Parts: sequence; C-alpha cells; structure tokens
Amino acid sequence: MAQVSMTVRMDSNLKSSFDSLCSQFGMSANTAMNIFAKAVVQRGKIPFEIKGDIAAKAEENEGIKAFRTIRAMAEAGAFPQLSQDEINEEIRAARKER
Repeated sequence: MAQVSMTVRMDSNLKSSFDSLCSQFGMSANTAMNIFAKAVVQRGKIPFEIKGDIAAKAEENEGIKAFRTIRAMAEAGAFPQLSQDEINEEIRAARKER
C-alpha cells in the first residue's frame, strides 16, 4: 500500500511530551498516530470519550463523589490508624452482620 505524508500542528510542549511518552512506550510519535488512525477507522469513531470539564463534573457518579469525600477526610486525618489485625477484625465483623 502506498505511503503518504500528513502534517499535524500542535503546541511544541505537547509535541515534546507526546514524543517522550511514545518513546517510553517503545514507539515513535508517527507509530502512535498510525495506531490512533487505524483504531478510528476500525471502530468508526474516536476510540475514547470526549467531553468537557463541565460535562464530566455533571456526570460524576455518586460513588466517585463518595470516594473523593472519604479520601479527603483520610488525608485530613479524620480516620484512626488501624493495624492489619484491626482491619481484618473490622472485615470479619462486617461479614457477620450480613
């Protein structure tokens, strides 16, 4: 199959970061762009969801909200430090309640 050239314009910092990551993945930016193009053609769509910050925040589910709240509480020291034995006992007690 004949090869063609394509030019893509992007911010120089983005290009540098993209090249660096691609290198870590063991591929060139050109290979990564080819993988992306093939995925778009095979699936007939962009192979990931695209949405803005507003939509993402509006659709954030309750589980994620609860997780973030609990994580913030833990980071603030709201929970006591438990040993492994204490954690296991908590789990056993919760299982007995079921």
